[in-house]
Amino acid sequence: MKKYFLFLLSLICSTAYSQNAIVLNADQGQEIISKHIYGHFSEHLGRCIYGGFYVGEGNTKIPNTQGVRNDVVEALKKLKVPNLRWPGGCFADTYHWKDGVGPKAKRPTIVNTWWGGVTEDNSFGTHDFLNMCELIGAEPYLSANVGSGTVQEVSEWIQYTNFDGVSPMSNWRKENGREKPWNVTYWGVGNEAWGCGGNMTAEYYANIYRQYATFMNGKLFRIASGANSADYHWTEVLMRDIPHWMLEGVALHHYSVIDWNKKGSATNFSEEQYFQTMKRALMMEELIVKHTTIMDKYDPAKKVALVVDEWGGWYDVEPNTNPGFLYQQNTMRDAILAGATLNIFNNHSDRVRMANLAQTVNVLQAVLLTNEEKLLLTPTYHVMEMYNVHQDATLIPLNLKTNQFAMGNDKLPAVSASASRDKNGVMHISLVNIDLKSTQEITLDVRGAKYNSISGRILTSQKIQDYNSFEAPEKIKPAAFKQVSLNGNVIKATLPAHSVVVLELK
Repeated sequence: MKKYFLFLLSLICSTAYSQNAIVLNADQGQEIISKHIYGHFSEHLGRCIYGGFYVGEGNTKIPNTQGVRNDVVEALKKLKVPNLRWPGGCFADTYHWKDGVGPKAKRPTIVNTWWGGVTEDNSFGTHDFLNMCELIGAEPYLSANVGSGTVQEVSEWIQYTNFDGVSPMSNWRKENGREKPWNVTYWGVGNEAWGCGGNMTAEYYANIYRQYATFMNGKLFRIASGANSADYHWTEVLMRDIPHWMLEGVALHHYSVIDWNKKGSATNFSEEQYFQTMKRALMMEELIVKHTTIMDKYDPAKKVALVVDEWGGWYDVEPNTNPGFLYQQNTMRDAILAGATLNIFNNHSDRVRMANLAQTVNVLQAVLLTNEEKLLLTPTYHVMEMYNVHQDATLIPLNLKTNQFAMGNDKLPAVSASASRDKNGVMHISLVNIDLKSTQEITLDVRGAKYNSISGRILTSQKIQDYNSFEAPEKIKPAAFKQVSLNGNVIKATLPAHSVVVLELK
């Protein structure tokens, strides 16, 4: 009886595993996965700017270029960061850009009323940020002050950064040491206008947007302050009331928070908390589908992009740190969250053409953490680096059938996936095993092309709570993935529990 029970159990498990199957049509695909989906976010918040990106020009302890950390620049260049959003966030609607240009000794200070109540000296301003973007190779995405600013202030900022002729602002730029303009394309028209950007109604903001956008001259990509998660009315009003000739993108913000009053620890979390975090993360699929449906009604040609310019995990701050600085550790949970979210973005690249992980250094789901002269790469960094093969590649349609990852009566898909073909014909398939404990066997049927070799990389760790620390900065890092085979057009892979895998076919 015992042997029969074990046989039956193995048969059930085998049957369950066999449900993981993907069909890929390698000769199909029209949509391009915009590299801008892999953007990042840098707000004047905690130690993101000061102590993160910027350590000051007089710093002799930490190697820097005009005050910007060289190790941060090199790490982000390897990540192939396509765009970087600044100066906020909530901070953007209290920031007046003219305070951050000119001789640094003469710049006025500002109190960061949103994040910690600290006083900043404005030593990191427009020149510093835009020059840093050039060092990284990223396009700047400037968030303009609508909440407490003026139309003239935004219009003059655009003239300062973009105008190559003779004008008061371009002349001032030259006096401040920059001869040629930076030609900034991406501009956010306020931030979270429904909340910290002014507590506006959608109808009121739509009119404000129209006013600001009218005076934002040049070949710009203007992004409206969009909905908070499932606020579909907000998207409806913006798409209905704003003429599409003055609108290039509509934003969406969504954080994977279990409970805003009890977010939970970033490292000491339970299996149930992991499950609920992933449930919130995978909600991104539903949000994109529903917001896209509204946008399709008014814009069937999909000319207006959905820009998810704030996303990521949000937990309690690390013990004994300033609660206003939002400093949290980054575990294998965050790697799973990032991989699954990016797969969702890739698969909806017909409408999602830009996104920004929150935030780059030392804040929320950061890719980099710093401690004086030390710097470490988080698990989320490694996922973003593994996935950058999808940037500007052609999305390959796939059909995924997956097991369920269950907890109680609640269920989530065990496997997440997306695939692309680059300009050289190389296919990349990103796979995430969301299941906390179970290995997932998966079969991939590749149709429409023949490949002769397969290789892969994997990111995983013994425990989902594991993270990289300054004492052990390489505890979690990518490794060669060997549990995969290619036989004709059929791929078989074994995905360890809570793992992220990227396959390459040539």
